[in-house]
Amino acid sequence: IHLTSALLLLLSALLLSCHSPSAPDRPATDFTLRKNITFTPAKWPAPLVADFYQPISNRPTPAVLLIHGGGWNDHERRSDMKGIAKQLAKRGYLVMNTTYRLTPTWQFPAQEQDIAEAIRYIRRYAKSLNIDPTRIATFGYSAGGHLAALAGFTPGNNIKAIIAGGAPTDLALWPDGRLTGLLLGGPLKGHEAIYRAASPISHITPHSPPTFIYHGTADTLVPTEHPQSLIRALEKNHIPHQVYWINGRSHIMAHLFSADAIPAAIAFLDKYL
Repeated sequence: IHLTSALLLLLSALLLSCHSPSAPDRPATDFTLRKNITFTPAKWPAPLVADFYQPISNRPTPAVLLIHGGGWNDHERRSDMKGIAKQLAKRGYLVMNTTYRLTPTWQFPAQEQDIAEAIRYIRRYAKSLNIDPTRIATFGYSAGGHLAALAGFTPGNNIKAIIAGGAPTDLALWPDGRLTGLLLGGPLKGHEAIYRAASPISHITPHSPPTFIYHGTADTLVPTEHPQSLIRALEKNHIPHQVYWINGRSHIMAHLFSADAIPAAIAFLDKYL
């Protein structure tokens, strides 16, 4: 999940050039874009910004909190999610493409707190954003998928649906990982409680929201043990879920060339939101 700056530039260019078909059976919606809107309170440990893609609608729309990846590390990557944000907005979803605090400067639970604050912001300004605050989903890829799932499975956030792409879901599967070490303060040994707290699968209950999972079958950065663990936990708790495997794709390629995963995810949101 860690990419060099040069590779990120290439990937961003490729991503913007890629087009996935929209979910069927509804005309595209026009939207406005407001960039770099600060959503954190004045006393927050660090100011954070987001881009807002707002559909033009005469009635309240559902909302999606969109969360970028990058190993929770180094610098923000909202640009990686622009293509998905536009597809969601054209489908009629208010999209908040958000930033969050990153390692090595900030450790967990800073990231979890930032995502929770973004959700509160959406609800606080529901009227001006023209959204229905009872219909909010989280959507992320890679580290963003991890945070989307973690926020979605946290009961107080009241999330209606989760889209988790390429998502680490059981951080104990990386007992000596460099990126998890930066995030959680060290290896698994001696930090068991925080690894458990930071793992989305630890928070699933029978009341968790419906979840859509997409993942590359050739992903070696976030191995398929992660979605498989998530699937087992969802099945155990009888949570509605859908899985889209992107055959033969690595972690990066599954994000850039996601086949029909994004239209399928949007159709999933249509069903539950």
